[in-house]
Amino acid sequence: MRTAASVLLAICSTVSAASPLVAKQRTVKITISGADLKQPIEISDPNILAKFQVWTGPGTSGNDRQGLIIDWSQGPVREIPTVLHKYQVSFYGGSPPNERIVYVVYYVFGSGADPGYVYLPGGSDEWYSVNMHSIFRGVEGKWFRAWSAWEHVARPLIEKGT
Repeated sequence: MRTAASVLLAICSTVSAASPLVAKQRTVKITISGADLKQPIEISDPNILAKFQVWTGPGTSGNDRQGLIIDWSQGPVREIPTVLHKYQVSFYGGSPPNERIVYVVYYVFGSGADPGYVYLPGGSDEWYSVNMHSIFRGVEGKWFRAWSAWEHVARPLIEKGT
């Protein structure tokens, strides 16, 4: 007769074998593409990347108020203002030369000091399945305010790249 522990171990082994999960890798590169950029922007400075890790915020074991590139403390935004610029922000994990996209969001902002916003792809969006392979946050398909630390890094790079 099987013990409860052996049954639990068998179930856990089956589940983990059936659903490969991406290990919590550090972000090794971020690219920004789209809108009016002449070419994609690549961020690979470890000091900058350390601030913008995929495995922060909802769906993680931490209770981060800011993480990824989002100010989670403000919650989802119902409506965003008319947007002038839309960019795809791709996060890469792994190690060279085998780095790969592990998470993708969309970053938008208007002119001047208007705040930026971040969209987490939802079920019908192109990058949803890639993101779900990495982490399920429970807030997919929603807009959030961009984290000010991201705004200070991204906007000058985008302005220089247009």
